[in-house]
Amino acid sequence: MLTEKHLIIREGTIKEDSLIAKHFYQMWLDIGVDESNIILEWENITLKFIEEARRDLFYKAFIAEIDNTIVGSVSCQLFAGLYPNVLKDEYRKFGYIWGVYVEQSYRRQGIAKSLTNRAIEYLKAIACTRVVLNASPLGKPVYSSLGFSEGNVMQLDLI
Repeated sequence: MLTEKHLIIREGTIKEDSLIAKHFYQMWLDIGVDESNIILEWENITLKFIEEARRDLFYKAFIAEIDNTIVGSVSCQLFAGLYPNVLKDEYRKFGYIWGVYVEQSYRRQGIAKSLTNRAIEYLKAIACTRVVLNASPLGKPVYSSLGFSEGNVMQLDLI
Protein backbone atom coordinates (compact mmCIF):
# COMPACT_ATOMS: atom_id res chain seq x y z
CA MET A 1 0.00 0.00 0.00
CA LEU A 2 1.12 3.52 -0.74
CA THR A 3 1.39 5.98 2.07
CA GLU A 4 -0.58 9.21 1.85
CA LYS A 5 2.59 11.26 1.32
CA HIS A 6 3.38 9.39 -1.90
CA LEU A 7 -0.11 9.63 -3.35
CA ILE A 8 -1.78 12.94 -4.19
CA ILE A 9 -5.48 13.07 -5.03
CA ARG A 10 -6.39 16.41 -6.56
CA GLU A 11 -9.24 17.93 -8.52
CA GLY A 12 -8.96 17.45 -12.25
CA THR A 13 -8.93 20.42 -14.59
CA ILE A 14 -10.74 21.03 -17.86
CA LYS A 15 -7.38 20.58 -19.59
CA GLU A 16 -7.37 16.98 -18.31
CA ASP A 17 -10.77 16.06 -19.77
CA SER A 18 -9.10 14.20 -22.65
CA LEU A 19 -7.10 12.17 -20.16
CA ILE A 20 -10.31 11.33 -18.27
CA ALA A 21 -11.86 10.23 -21.57
CA LYS A 22 -8.85 8.02 -22.32
CA HIS A 23 -9.06 6.45 -18.88
CA PHE A 24 -12.77 5.79 -19.45
CA TYR A 25 -11.99 4.14 -22.81
CA GLN A 26 -9.20 2.05 -21.30
CA MET A 27 -11.48 0.97 -18.47
CA TRP A 28 -13.85 -0.62 -21.00
CA LEU A 29 -10.98 -2.43 -22.69
CA ASP A 30 -9.66 -3.65 -19.34
CA ILE A 31 -12.99 -5.23 -18.41
CA GLY A 32 -13.08 -7.16 -21.68
CA VAL A 33 -15.03 -5.01 -24.13
CA ASP A 34 -13.56 -5.53 -27.59
CA GLU A 35 -12.40 -2.35 -29.35
CA SER A 36 -14.74 -3.17 -32.24
CA ASN A 37 -17.70 -2.64 -29.87
CA ILE A 38 -16.66 0.90 -28.94
CA ILE A 39 -17.87 3.78 -31.10
CA LEU A 40 -15.04 5.41 -33.06
CA GLU A 41 -16.07 8.85 -31.75
CA TRP A 42 -15.71 7.68 -28.12
CA GLU A 43 -13.46 10.57 -27.18
CA ASN A 44 -15.74 13.31 -28.56
CA ILE A 45 -18.79 11.63 -27.02
CA THR A 46 -17.11 11.44 -23.62
CA LEU A 47 -15.83 15.02 -23.79
CA LYS A 48 -19.31 16.30 -24.66
CA PHE A 49 -20.80 14.27 -21.80
CA ILE A 50 -18.26 15.72 -19.36
CA GLU A 51 -18.92 19.26 -20.60
CA GLU A 52 -22.68 18.87 -20.14
CA ALA A 53 -22.31 17.17 -16.76
CA ARG A 54 -19.99 19.95 -15.57
CA ARG A 55 -22.55 22.54 -16.65
CA ASP A 56 -25.72 20.80 -15.44
CA LEU A 57 -24.82 18.13 -12.87
CA PHE A 58 -21.99 19.48 -10.67
CA TYR A 59 -19.47 17.19 -12.39
CA LYS A 60 -15.97 16.91 -10.93
CA ALA A 61 -13.03 14.69 -11.73
CA PHE A 62 -10.24 13.76 -9.36
CA ILE A 63 -6.75 12.73 -10.40
CA ALA A 64 -4.31 10.41 -8.63
CA GLU A 65 -0.65 11.39 -8.93
CA ILE A 66 2.52 9.71 -7.74
CA ASP A 67 5.78 11.64 -8.22
CA ASN A 68 4.08 14.04 -10.66
CA THR A 69 2.83 11.13 -12.77
CA ILE A 70 -0.92 10.73 -13.29
CA VAL A 71 -1.81 7.14 -12.43
CA GLY A 72 -5.60 7.23 -12.16
CA SER A 73 -8.81 9.20 -12.18
CA VAL A 74 -12.45 9.18 -11.14
CA SER A 75 -15.48 11.17 -12.24
CA CYS A 76 -18.56 12.04 -10.21
CA GLN A 77 -21.68 14.12 -10.58
CA LEU A 78 -25.31 14.32 -9.62
CA PHE A 79 -27.24 11.30 -10.85
CA ALA A 80 -29.47 12.50 -13.67
CA GLY A 81 -31.95 9.68 -13.09
CA LEU A 82 -33.82 7.30 -15.29
CA TYR A 83 -37.21 8.94 -14.81
CA PRO A 84 -38.54 12.36 -13.78
CA ASN A 85 -37.24 13.41 -10.38
CA VAL A 86 -40.28 14.54 -8.40
CA LEU A 87 -38.74 14.06 -4.95
CA LYS A 88 -37.24 16.78 -2.76
CA ASP A 89 -33.43 16.91 -2.62
CA GLU A 90 -33.38 16.39 1.14
CA TYR A 91 -35.25 13.11 0.61
CA ARG A 92 -33.32 11.83 -2.39
CA LYS A 93 -30.41 13.54 -4.10
CA PHE A 94 -28.20 10.86 -5.59
CA GLY A 95 -24.60 11.29 -6.63
CA TYR A 96 -23.04 9.04 -9.25
CA ILE A 97 -19.43 7.86 -9.46
CA TRP A 98 -18.12 6.62 -12.78
CA GLY A 99 -14.89 5.96 -14.62
CA VAL A 100 -12.79 4.87 -11.66
CA TYR A 101 -9.52 3.97 -13.36
CA VAL A 102 -5.99 3.19 -12.20
CA GLU A 103 -3.08 2.37 -14.51
CA GLN A 104 -2.40 -1.36 -14.44
CA SER A 105 1.06 -1.15 -12.86
CA TYR A 106 -0.35 0.92 -9.95
CA ARG A 107 -3.32 -1.29 -9.10
CA ARG A 108 -3.82 -3.08 -5.76
CA GLN A 109 -2.18 -0.23 -3.84
CA GLY A 110 -5.29 1.53 -2.54
CA ILE A 111 -5.42 4.18 -5.26
CA ALA A 112 -8.92 3.31 -6.51
CA LYS A 113 -10.13 3.37 -2.92
CA SER A 114 -8.55 6.81 -2.36
CA LEU A 115 -10.06 8.16 -5.59
CA THR A 116 -13.49 6.80 -4.70
CA ASN A 117 -13.27 8.26 -1.19
CA ARG A 118 -12.46 11.69 -2.64
CA ALA A 119 -15.46 11.47 -4.96
CA ILE A 120 -17.66 10.46 -2.00
CA GLU A 121 -16.40 13.46 -0.01
CA TYR A 122 -17.31 15.77 -2.87
CA LEU A 123 -20.78 14.26 -3.26
CA LYS A 124 -21.36 14.66 0.49
CA ALA A 125 -20.26 18.30 0.20
CA ILE A 126 -22.96 18.97 -2.40
CA ALA A 127 -25.55 17.36 -0.09
CA CYS A 128 -26.10 14.08 -1.86
CA THR A 129 -28.09 11.58 0.18
CA ARG A 130 -26.73 8.47 -1.55
CA VAL A 131 -23.90 7.52 -3.87
CA VAL A 132 -24.55 5.15 -6.77
CA LEU A 133 -22.05 3.42 -9.02
CA ASN A 134 -21.85 0.44 -11.34
CA ALA A 135 -18.94 -1.80 -10.40
CA SER A 136 -16.83 -4.02 -12.60
CA PRO A 137 -16.03 -7.45 -11.13
CA LEU A 138 -12.53 -6.18 -10.22
CA GLY A 139 -13.94 -3.06 -8.58
CA LYS A 140 -16.55 -4.74 -6.38
CA PRO A 141 -14.14 -5.55 -3.52
CA VAL A 142 -12.96 -1.92 -3.46
CA TYR A 143 -16.49 -0.56 -3.20
CA SER A 144 -17.62 -3.23 -0.72
CA SER A 145 -14.71 -2.23 1.53
CA LEU A 146 -16.07 1.33 1.50
CA GLY A 147 -19.53 0.22 2.61
CA PHE A 148 -21.33 0.05 -0.73
CA SER A 149 -24.10 -2.53 -0.73
CA GLU A 150 -24.28 -5.32 -3.27
CA GLY A 151 -26.68 -4.37 -6.04
CA ASN A 152 -29.93 -6.05 -6.90
CA VAL A 153 -30.32 -5.09 -10.54
CA MET A 154 -32.65 -7.30 -12.53
CA GLN A 155 -31.89 -7.63 -16.22
CA LEU A 156 -33.25 -9.31 -19.31
CA ASP A 157 -30.90 -9.78 -22.26
CA LEU A 158 -32.55 -9.06 -25.59
CA ILE A 159 -29.67 -9.99 -27.89
